Amino acid sequence: MTASKKTKSTTAKKASTKVTAPAKHSDAEMDPAAETHADSRKPSTAELAADALLADEDAPRRVAELGSQMLDSRAGRATQAARILGEVCLKKPELLTSIVDKLVAGVCSKQKRVVQTSADALPLLSRISPARVAKHLPRLNEAFDETNAIGKDGLVRTFAGLCTASVAYQARLEPVLTKALEQADGKTLLNWSQVVLPALKGEPHARAREVVEQRLYRIPRSSAQKIADFLGIRLRASVRG
Repeated sequence: MTASKKTKSTTAKKASTKVTAPAKHSDAEMDPAAETHADSRKPSTAELAADALLADEDAPRRVAELGSQMLDSRAGRATQAARILGEVCLKKPELLTSIVDKLVAGVCSKQKRVVQTSADALPLLSRISPARVAKHLPRLNEAFDETNAIGKDGLVRTFAGLCTASVAYQARLEPVLTKALEQADGKTLLNWSQVVLPALKGEPHARAREVVEQRLYRIPRSSAQKIADFLGIRLRASVRG
C-alpha cells in the first residue's frame, strides 16, 4: 500500500470514529419547569394590594380611601395609592366610578403616576358611566390646558368616549377636541385622529376631519401619509419631508 493510500485510510478511520459533541441546551430547554420559572414574574406590591382589595367585601370603601390618598400632598403616599388604583383599573375599572371626582383632579397632579392612573381610568369610565364623567366637563375642559402630554392624551380619549356614548356631548366637546387636533404634533395627530373622528357624527365629524386634513401639509410626511391612508385620501407632493 502506497503512502498516499495509507494516509487516506487513516483519515477515513479517524472521521468514522469522531464523536460529535451534543448540542448545548439552556436549563430552560432541558427543564420545562425552569422555563416556566424564568417566565414568571413576582407580583409588585401594588398588584398584591389590588388583589387584596378586590377580594375584600368592603372594596368600595377602600377605593374611596385610596382616591383621597392619591391627592395627598405627600408624593410617596399619592404615588403608591395611584399605583394600586391603576392595578384595580386594569382588573375591575367599574370600581372607580365612585372616585371620578378624584380622577378629574388627579389628571392635573404634579405626580406623574397620579396623572397616568387618571388618564388611564377616565376614558374607561366615560364608557362605563358617561353621566358621572360628564358632570365634570367644565373642569375637564380646563384641565386640557393644565395637564402634561399623558394627561392630554387621556382627556382626548375621555372626550371621544363621551361622544361615542351619546351625540349629546358633541356640541360641548367640539371646541376642546378642535384645539387638541390643531395643536397635536404629527404622531399624536395620527393617534387622536383615529380616536376622535370615529367618535363624532354629522357636522362635528366633518369639521374635525377638515381640521385634520388641513394639518397634513404642516406635519412630517411620514405621519401625514399614515393619516391620509386612514382618511382614504391622497397627499399632494408638497407635504413636508
